[in-house]
Amino acid sequence: MTHDLARLPALRRMPSPESFWRKLGRVVASIPFADELVAAWYCALDRNTPGYVRAVLVGAVAYFVMPVDLVPDLIAGLGFTDDASVIAAAVASVGSHLRPEHREAARDALDRLRQRA
Repeated sequence: MTHDLARLPALRRMPSPESFWRKLGRVVASIPFADELVAAWYCALDRNTPGYVRAVLVGAVAYFVMPVDLVPDLIAGLGFTDDASVIAAAVASVGSHLRPEHREAARDALDRLRQRA
């Protein structure tokens, strides 16, 4: 079986900030990979990040935001395992581009979210 990359669904635009922060705010206490996810978000927004890196990170963030995914997020104990796997794979492949300022912005944003919860 051959894999035709041209047949994969294309992401036409970055997930909206509203959908990203809304979902993250709902689940921040449930996901241990929040730091990596938000650092990836800030790295993807950074215009100094190379385009291919931004594409990988946007795809991973979009997977997190999508309401329908491989393992439904509502399944206790398993719901975010697929999201964590996608984020881990993205960070493993392009994580050297996540700079200290991305990680610091992520920590600050998560601190603010956790204070509201």
